[in-house]
Amino acid sequence: MSTAEAPLSPPGRGLAWVRGESKPFSLAILVLGAASLALAFVGSILVLVAHGITPVDDLIRGLKSNEFFGVNLFAVVGGSIASVLGWGTYRRMGTKVAREQAVAGAVLGIQAAALGAFFMWFSESDVDTFAFQYMRFEVLAGAFGAFVNGAKNTVFLALTAETIGIMFGLVLAVFAISKRAVVRAPARIYINFFRGTPLVWQIIFIGVALPIGLRINIPAYTAAIIALSLNASAYTAEVFRAGIQSVDRGQMEAARSLGMSYLQAMRYSIVPQAFRRVIPPLMNEFVILIKDTSLVLVLGLTASQFELMSVGNNRLENSFNATYLIGTAIGYLAISLPAIRLVNLLEKKLRSGLVGVGA
Repeated sequence: MSTAEAPLSPPGRGLAWVRGESKPFSLAILVLGAASLALAFVGSILVLVAHGITPVDDLIRGLKSNEFFGVNLFAVVGGSIASVLGWGTYRRMGTKVAREQAVAGAVLGIQAAALGAFFMWFSESDVDTFAFQYMRFEVLAGAFGAFVNGAKNTVFLALTAETIGIMFGLVLAVFAISKRAVVRAPARIYINFFRGTPLVWQIIFIGVALPIGLRINIPAYTAAIIALSLNASAYTAEVFRAGIQSVDRGQMEAARSLGMSYLQAMRYSIVPQAFRRVIPPLMNEFVILIKDTSLVLVLGLTASQFELMSVGNNRLENSFNATYLIGTAIGYLAISLPAIRLVNLLEKKLRSGLVGVGA
């Protein structure tokens, strides 16, 4: 093989670095780190399940058991060893794969040691009080229907506000980039006002202050939708503005050269291209809006209108048990995590599509 054809490799590493062969020692570090983390997380869960998650007395016994403490002690020891070995030897590994395995094992070891140490500290703290206040999971069974209804209302509020926000926000974005100040100024004032004031203030003003000050009847649920929609419009307007301005100016010039008016060029050429680019940011705004629906609890909705936060807060006030707030968090995660996953998939698909076009 000539010098020009020889593969590049770091000095002193030879072809082993290029081939990327794994080494038993680095692989052992990786396995030790991963096993330690699994022991801290999965092992702790299995110990608790073995003792019983409900009723709360069984859960407390599991948290204070020797098995729970011992599992996490082994996780701390194993994780610490993996961390020391990984960070101490990764520079001397002969291949890139071996080096990455050592680093990964060290990182997993640190995570295992930190998690195990936390669980050990927690098991020695005032577990009884914490578990009684936050981990009485049996009470959630009786509130399952209320949480399902709350999730439906949360999704309905978010979807309705996001739909209105997209439609109104697109109009605002077109106005906000206008060359005419008389068109641009009102849109900018609206956007800056609703982005610059707290959403909870907007909800209270529309749902409480306006009905009192103007003596008009605005149902609480309607006020919630109005406030969320107006707020969403301001944020989606900025998303659309950025998307429209990211389209090459030549596209507008080409459309105008074909005889289109400004609005026709925006409708048939610019906005369709911009919309593809703003789908992931709009989805991110929707995820944020799902959590923002929790602020409507200040309006005092009826039980059938409760969203997730109102359900948890109402149950907490009636029982003085914070486990219902854990149920609320689980409900939000059940809605938000699939939406976040969808955002990631859309970003990946659109990014690969844009790369393909560019290529």
